[in-house]
Amino acid sequence: MDIKKRKIHRFRPADGATASFDAPDQPGFALPRAGGGLVVGLPGKLAHFDSATGIFEPLATLEQDRPGNRLNDGFVDAQGRLWFGSMDDAEEAPTGALYSWDGALHRHVDGIVITNGPCASPDGRTFYHTDTLARTIHAYDLSAEGALSNARLLITIEDGAGWPDGTVVDAEGCLWVGLFAGWAARRYSSAGELLEVVRFPCANITKLAFGGDDRLDLYATTAAKGLSDDERAAQPLAGGLFHFKATVPGLPPAEIAYG
Repeated sequence: MDIKKRKIHRFRPADGATASFDAPDQPGFALPRAGGGLVVGLPGKLAHFDSATGIFEPLATLEQDRPGNRLNDGFVDAQGRLWFGSMDDAEEAPTGALYSWDGALHRHVDGIVITNGPCASPDGRTFYHTDTLARTIHAYDLSAEGALSNARLLITIEDGAGWPDGTVVDAEGCLWVGLFAGWAARRYSSAGELLEVVRFPCANITKLAFGGDDRLDLYATTAAKGLSDDERAAQPLAGGLFHFKATVPGLPPAEIAYG
């Protein structure tokens, strides 16, 4: 995903094939739908995207009263519900929120500048959510009906280590967190204990996702946003897609059951 250039990129690891698609506005996420195609988060709306035709069809509208917002990061739970966040595109005002969508839209948390990292535990009973500028990840109890309760602070990223961005959970229930301006991805236990650190040759790690037949391939997107010319020269791989091997596999991918 290249949010600022309004592009959706596709990469097929088996043969290295790539493709790029134009989005009508800044895409925050693109996740598979059980009925085919992708559900894409665009400013103020969810849309179904068919890569064969290039057509975006609206599915739901939201935040028409928050014109400075865009959507940011999404996740599909085991029941096929879509979870996603919104954020102030200027990264200043606390106008962002956390939503779920099961054919109807539900707002769960409000008053956040940059909402990020929605994901859930392997048993589907704990939900995780990142407040990037606060440098925090909270855990919640997640009911079978999709309600959140019992919010508690799980992880705080220390000053100087970057800001928590996209997060993904592995089969042991541990969280892999990309650190924007942190030069690293970190693996935390479900109790919030730091277990592992993977360093990168560029500063801004934005999102992690598992792939491969055994789900041991971890892919990481990065960003060149905010880098000076000198920093760009020192980080020529910034904005690239990276890959490393995990020791614990990811969870089976889920598809959106609605729309």
